[in-house]
Amino acid sequence: MATVLILDDDIQVRETLESLVRRMGHEACHAATLAQGRTCLGRGEVDVMFLDVRLPDGSGLDILSEVRALPCPPEVIILTGQGDPDGAELAIQSGVWDYLIKPSPLKQIRLTLHRALAYRAEKRAKAVPELDLSGLVGESPLVRESCACVAQASRTDASVLITGETGTGKELLARILHRNSLRAAGQFIVVDCASLTETLIESILFGHAKGAFTGAERDRVGLVELAHKGTLFLDEIGELPLAAQRVFLRVLQERTFRPVGSPVEHTSDFRLICATNRNLEAMVARGAFRQDLYYRINTVHVTLPPLRHRGEDVLILAEYHLERLCRQRNLPLKTMDQSFVDMLLRYDWPGNVRELFNTVEQAFVLAGGESVVYARHLPAAVRIRVTRSRIQERQPSEPTASARENVGLPTLKDWKRRAEREYLARLLEVHGRDIGRLQAVSGLSRSHLYAVLKKHDLDLPPA
Repeated sequence: MATVLILDDDIQVRETLESLVRRMGHEACHAATLAQGRTCLGRGEVDVMFLDVRLPDGSGLDILSEVRALPCPPEVIILTGQGDPDGAELAIQSGVWDYLIKPSPLKQIRLTLHRALAYRAEKRAKAVPELDLSGLVGESPLVRESCACVAQASRTDASVLITGETGTGKELLARILHRNSLRAAGQFIVVDCASLTETLIESILFGHAKGAFTGAERDRVGLVELAHKGTLFLDEIGELPLAAQRVFLRVLQERTFRPVGSPVEHTSDFRLICATNRNLEAMVARGAFRQDLYYRINTVHVTLPPLRHRGEDVLILAEYHLERLCRQRNLPLKTMDQSFVDMLLRYDWPGNVRELFNTVEQAFVLAGGESVVYARHLPAAVRIRVTRSRIQERQPSEPTASARENVGLPTLKDWKRRAEREYLARLLEVHGRDIGRLQAVSGLSRSHLYAVLKKHDLDLPPA
């Protein structure tokens, strides 16, 4: 027997769907708001979730990221009275099972529910080995979503495209994919596309025969051949020149290649993983990247979120790296002072995890033999940027002439910041020090809640 959650503010819809679910022999629970829906999801595992888009306390689409981050997320069926093409696109990108418009025939709803439950039963019947996520640190919902994509991709030989800003850990994720794949026993071969010169690309990728060109004193095996029975990782594939893209496309299609200067074709059975910090779709649109190659490499798409969207992971990553540095040097573990913590949480980390690790290491070195790292141990650039941000938050900037013409309208960034602060202040006013309630209502994890409160200089009310 399955459990079906019906999240809709229309009582007639809830009662009709509940009756349908029970007639099919399953358990039904229902909720009228996002807050009630979160409570239902927290009580136990849900197999299928009917989700309305327009709810009294927000959009149903806002809860999709939280649903996907659950240990065993339900299949989601959108059932809405307001068809929205953009909303449908967002929902489908978020992995919903189906998008239905009210009023939908009960026969169609029943069939959709039956198929979703059958799919879920088949998926659960297949035992999925636990992933080896060594080196991947973080507990935010976005990281858990990435892990779910890795779990799916690791069970196939499909090509994977990893996108994300510089420093988010794309190569680390590629290595984790390889380590958990069917080709883990093979080699993991890295090709840095940004460092390839047009004159040497084919020689590096496909190898060359002795005497093929000046300086080719012996046969050389290319990286594509070295990846046979393993994984070929093309880092920063967006930097690959168009001429090389054409040549490599044929290799992907035929799995054959010819070393430079050799009359004999070779074969290589490899799994392809690519990574880039560039927008390949935009490059395709302007003719800077081949559309056919893009389709070939984008079978499974994994997106790594920037660190500024993973607020709750900043301290986890900082503590992890600080402990690792202490162990490497056989030193007693250092602790982080609150001033240090505040700085880390307020900084926006344009260089992402790589910049965070580098910053923590600089503070570690400057702290020397001290047992505590303070804000003064951070690089000056970080301290200056955070201090400037604090000053700008407290002192509204003089509006420009165009801004004054807009009847004093603030910038969107300022408006969002003020709205967030007002929301948090109201949240504390209503629920006080009840952390569990604060989390349930806001939908934030404990660490993320503390982080945003600190960002706005808000404290829990006194006991």
